[in-house]
Amino acid sequence: MNLNNYPLLKQINSPEDLRCFPQSQLSSICLELRQYLLTCVSQSSGHLASGLGVVELTTALHYVYYTPFDKIIWDVGHQAYPHKILTGRRDQMLTIRQKGGLHPFPHRNESEYDVLTTGHSSTSISAALGIAISEQKKQSGKQVVAVIGDGALTAGMAFEAMNHAGHIKPDMLVIVNDNDMSISANTGALNQHLTQILSSKAYTSFRESGKRVLANIPPLKELFKKTEEHLKGLVTPATLFEELGFNYIGPVDGHDIDSLVTTLQKVRQLKGPQLLHVITQKGKGYEPAEKDPTLWHGVPKFNPNDGILPATPRAIPTYSQIFGDWLCEMAKNDNRLMAITPAMGEGSGMTKFANRYPDQFFDVAIAEQHAVTLAAGFAISGLKPIVAIYSTFLQRAYDQVIHDVAIQNLPVLFAIDRAGIVGADGETHQGAFDLSYLRCVPNMVIMTPSDENECRQMLYTGYLHNGPVAVRYPRGEGTGAQLKPLEVIPLGQSKLCREGKNIALLNFGTLLTEVLQAAEQIDATVIDMRFVKPLDEKVLLQISQTHNILVTIEENSIKGGAGSGVGEYLLSKKIKCDILNIGLPDKFISQGSQNEVRQEIGLDPKHIIDKINNFMNQ
Repeated sequence: MNLNNYPLLKQINSPEDLRCFPQSQLSSICLELRQYLLTCVSQSSGHLASGLGVVELTTALHYVYYTPFDKIIWDVGHQAYPHKILTGRRDQMLTIRQKGGLHPFPHRNESEYDVLTTGHSSTSISAALGIAISEQKKQSGKQVVAVIGDGALTAGMAFEAMNHAGHIKPDMLVIVNDNDMSISANTGALNQHLTQILSSKAYTSFRESGKRVLANIPPLKELFKKTEEHLKGLVTPATLFEELGFNYIGPVDGHDIDSLVTTLQKVRQLKGPQLLHVITQKGKGYEPAEKDPTLWHGVPKFNPNDGILPATPRAIPTYSQIFGDWLCEMAKNDNRLMAITPAMGEGSGMTKFANRYPDQFFDVAIAEQHAVTLAAGFAISGLKPIVAIYSTFLQRAYDQVIHDVAIQNLPVLFAIDRAGIVGADGETHQGAFDLSYLRCVPNMVIMTPSDENECRQMLYTGYLHNGPVAVRYPRGEGTGAQLKPLEVIPLGQSKLCREGKNIALLNFGTLLTEVLQAAEQIDATVIDMRFVKPLDEKVLLQISQTHNILVTIEENSIKGGAGSGVGEYLLSKKIKCDILNIGLPDKFISQGSQNEVRQEIGLDPKHIIDKINNFMNQ
């Protein structure tokens, strides 16, 4: 990257350098920052539209607040690329999301400017509140800011935190980055003028003193309150946030750097919880991303001059596509089917279904807990709910899975996408734990397809089962397996794939190809277990008598996973057998391509054989 093309940006190695510039040059810095971001992402791949939309906001925040002394928390991390560039990581941006490179989201171990490691949404306000209370107890003078997107604001956790903050009333600022929200008001001259009034000390002082004067005159006090709410409600969506205990300021144009700086300078002096409503445009400054910010949210490498994302030729459909096609196939003959997603409709392959069956499709926004209990309500009423959700996001609804679905033994099908290694999104997104946290839940049936045909059959089996079912499958393409007519698989039935001697490899999931390759070299038996719960106990008893070593293989944490279930069962039958569990190690797994990560943790044929040999030689 030739920094000579960015004469101002190349001088900024930290926010302290940024604050040395006069305010008059900030707009020029923003132009360079936006172009630099576009160039970097086009060469490295990654998240684009969100970052383009917050260039001015990021610049203004680091200009007004004395980071890292003051604390800024980004929610979610998609919008943090400009933040990374301005905080000393400019020259590493081409490594983002790559093995050994920059983390795809804010990460505390990467920079002192990253206050909260985050990959999931709606956590910023809670963390900011904890920091704000702590710093006020220390009387440190540190300012705390949470920047939350309008999408992340749909999660209940954000409002739980705001409700608490409004009660405690610490000095903190919540910035709502609003780029597609129904509460958005017009950003005309009147609103800009009102924003300056609402963020001023004079207004705050007048409001508080007025309330004190009128405190002993209830009718006038109520009139004052209603007049204030009415005036603000004419041009802003203030009432909700005011009722939560925040002083609402805005809306302000998120691409007017001078207005942002002026407003933030005033807000910085205010006491108590403040909420600044900023209107931005995702993809700002790059026309293709402005027109279709969803398409340009996460992008592969591309030529920014063309403005066209390269087509990804897929001879083999992805598991997400297989799921989406199966949904359409089932809904054609069953209007009881209700498909639910927490803001992951496109990623889960549900776009075609949503277009064809809009009355049976429910995108509940970033509200995983609600998604699961909504499904419970559907099931209670005799409908057939399917929750399409990423493995890492289902973790957020664990209590609902147990209390609202499993205890009542309701027929809810969980289609768990992105199970196992996901690749570039890193440790916050790896689907490492779903087998472990679901296996211990009574009434739950858990299936692990080895290819896309099995995935279809298992989804069909789970859909017809009268109880909770989880079918987990990975990110990316299938194996090219031929799709067969749908048939119900008997619960707990495994499949013998290869007969060998002495060693039996028990496969759970889509590593079957690698397992078979390893088995050929050591002449091992291979059984595709297919079910984690219930296990094929009959086959386990047989194989433990005819083989000296059982090796379980799964793309899930070894701790508490499918292999643990095999060991627990044999132990309960007092069967002594050497068991080797191969899976994800007891650590959080960083980003890298799926193949890179699998090789690193030993889930390729060579390393599977090495682990077996080492186990035998112990």
